[in-house]
Amino acid sequence: MDLSFYRGKRVLVTGHTGFKGSWLTVMLHELGAEVCGYSLAPNTDPALYDILGCGTLCESHLGDIADLDALAAVFSSFRPEIVFHLAAQPLVLDGYERPVYTFRTNVMGTVDLLECVRRSESVKSVLNVTTDKVYKNIEQEKGYKETDELCGYDPYSNSKSCSELVTYSYVRSFLEEKGVAVSTARAGNVIGGGDFSANRIVPDCVRAAHEGKSLVLRNPHSVRPYQHVLEPLYAYLTIAAAQAADAAFAGNYNIGPDRADCVTTEQLVRRFAESWGEGFSYEAHAVPGAPHEAGLLMLDNTKLKETFGLRPVWGIAQAVQKTVEWSKAYYAGEDMLNVTRAQIGAFLSDVDHE
Repeated sequence: MDLSFYRGKRVLVTGHTGFKGSWLTVMLHELGAEVCGYSLAPNTDPALYDILGCGTLCESHLGDIADLDALAAVFSSFRPEIVFHLAAQPLVLDGYERPVYTFRTNVMGTVDLLECVRRSESVKSVLNVTTDKVYKNIEQEKGYKETDELCGYDPYSNSKSCSELVTYSYVRSFLEEKGVAVSTARAGNVIGGGDFSANRIVPDCVRAAHEGKSLVLRNPHSVRPYQHVLEPLYAYLTIAAAQAADAAFAGNYNIGPDRADCVTTEQLVRRFAESWGEGFSYEAHAVPGAPHEAGLLMLDNTKLKETFGLRPVWGIAQAVQKTVEWSKAYYAGEDMLNVTRAQIGAFLSDVDHE
């Protein structure tokens, strides 16, 4: 994929103040896009968005994705050509604690976004980012395909299943006829430098290592499709550009690692310990009374490979190593925008050599 497509394009990113959104904002800026972001203020302290100075790299608007009027005003003034929809309540445990907020944000937020697209005369390509957890998880030993049943178990996962259905309805009812190409991207668990979220395994590892505390693993044997954040972002950029040129590429895509890189939580943490070195320790035991989380979850990435020729670039070992390198650079007080740009450059260079 020639990402020079994005040079000069007007690109709207919802959720641009979040972890993935901040990385995507930098990446689009590096590609020469004119970027506009719409999101709530960062919800972590520290926040990657602030560390990287993303507010200077884009036109930034703070607002609730479920505020249709505010979002419509941004569409009207910016007139985006490409839209990446990342705004969401993204955590399983938060979904249990705030189910109404989770459904309002993830379902009605998608409705509002697509309603703005329906009213727009400028949008040509939309990518709705959902999750690997949209599928009805029967703990099977093979990865889920895009044709498998959607039925997330917990409020977060189910709200993302609903977001997929909302997208399907808007495409069939309105957007296909308008000539707007729309895809959904079901990405596996992402890791990478600058994720300061609570109740995520790698950020928990980084905090424990930095503070010299022992980490407790609540689900040591759960298997997840972990991947570096640049893997799905590169796929998002590829899908959105391809379908802008040819709507036949629009559809639903799994974005995840190969089977060999789907590891248990404890295996991931062991790799982190090896990469970090001295000062990090952990203990693995189940936490009684913890909310339900899937034990086994993998994605079949065949469609993405066959459609675009995309294959995972950084395996789990390199993904963890890059995360550790970024985190140590941050605590050493380095210029993190330069560090982030360097990792993006290294990733794109490795893609070119595939």
